[in-house]
Amino acid sequence: MINIELPKPDITIVQRVQDRSNDEPEIPSVYGFIDFHQIARDKGGIIMFFNKEEELLFVGKARKVRQRVKKHFEDNVSPIKNHRDEVTKIKIFYVDDAMEREIYETYIINKFVAKYNIEKKFAH
Repeated sequence: MINIELPKPDITIVQRVQDRSNDEPEIPSVYGFIDFHQIARDKGGIIMFFNKEEELLFVGKARKVRQRVKKHFEDNVSPIKNHRDEVTKIKIFYVDDAMEREIYETYIINKFVAKYNIEKKFAH
């Protein structure tokens, strides 16, 4: 039997309003998120999108995580394009190895029953 343990997320970002009390420049909000800059620019990993009920909506993997997260909120081919307004939290854990990313993604989709992942789902 294979035992897969998920690492703790390296970063979690949530929808929030910017506190501009320090006269900092305004960060444009994308569906309520302003912290994309905290995601490493050049790391690969796993992305998990959650709603306010902590329900896992979608899991994805990417060679460059920050770019992929932003794309999910911008492009017309994202599997969450019709559900972007449901996302309230994003968890990311960095995984350099492409094979490990593939394994984690498939495992998470099936173990935690990601709502909008239709590929890589096995019958339960």
